[in-house]
Amino acid sequence: MKLKNVPLELINSKSNNTLVATLGIECIEIGENYIVLKMPVDRRTHQPMGILHGGASAALIETVGSMGSTLLIDLEKEVPVGLEINCNHVRSVKSGFVLATGTLVHCGRRTHVWQVNIHEEGTKRLICTGRLTVMIIEKEA
Repeated sequence: MKLKNVPLELINSKSNNTLVATLGIECIEIGENYIVLKMPVDRRTHQPMGILHGGASAALIETVGSMGSTLLIDLEKEVPVGLEINCNHVRSVKSGFVLATGTLVHCGRRTHVWQVNIHEEGTKRLICTGRLTVMIIEKEA
């Protein structure tokens, strides 16, 4: 299934006043079956040791899959919600930006599965890899 092509400004505006905005996450690219988000590595996303917090990476992975799923469904009738997430943190990063690329692995009627890889922007080193399962539920009337 192909992701809807919407203006980046529109999809990013939906995150105003949310955790996504607080962490500085923004969508920078939408492809046919993938989506790319960018997040700063700074005081907002650090853990006490001065490196990227694993929870910030998990929030980024969940955001990638949730945003991606919104581009696949009818938002008038359905809502995407995270069902299960896993993350493997393979390398640390102290500053700069990370890019998260989410690729659609499965697109069912009620579940979507996203594979997400987070890379350091400059070096392209893999920082974290994860998978998110999104459940599609009917919107309440």
